[in-house]
Amino acid sequence: MPKADELNLPQALLLLATTDHDGRSAVPHAVLTAALSGAILAELELLGAIELHGKHVRATGTSPQTDFGNQLELIRDGSRPHTPKRWVSMLESRAELRRVYEGLASLGIVDQVGERRLGLFRRTRYPEKDHAPEAALLEKVGAALSGGSADPRTRALTSLLYSAELIGKIFPGIDQGHARELAHNYWPSRAVAAELRMIRLAEAETAS
Repeated sequence: MPKADELNLPQALLLLATTDHDGRSAVPHAVLTAALSGAILAELELLGAIELHGKHVRATGTSPQTDFGNQLELIRDGSRPHTPKRWVSMLESRAELRRVYEGLASLGIVDQVGERRLGLFRRTRYPEKDHAPEAALLEKVGAALSGGSADPRTRALTSLLYSAELIGKIFPGIDQGHARELAHNYWPSRAVAAELRMIRLAEAETAS
């Protein structure tokens, strides 16, 4: 069984964003896919494959071993540079969401349970199978929220959880001040927050 620090950021994010018992997302689908895109950018940044140059994301020229090589190639081969918020939008994908979940299932951390709705539609849930990796992540993020020492990967995860409005769901009643500061100072988290603001504005305009 892999340890918590052996999971990549998208895997860690989805594990914490998914309810243990029924395997459903704790946030709406649009929030989850945007947060996942931000986690992919954060993972590539932590690996040294991309960085923020001014207002644009650029590839560094290195090619680390990663599960997100396709996304790295898109950034590297883009006809023109894009802002972090634009990349969050461009990388949103139901297929990628499913792929990361399936990776967690292959590691034995979650189960993959399919269910039919109305006899026609199929929805897949990912209830927890082994709690140890999540428990370790919760301990690390909890320490970061209290202002304790945290490694760059834990700080990135905490920032992304805050931008996806998951901190209050995972740690009810906790002071989110430190998480807010981390998210404000981390460009992938700011990009997720910006994308979610645009999604909500679009939803509000449609509703009106």
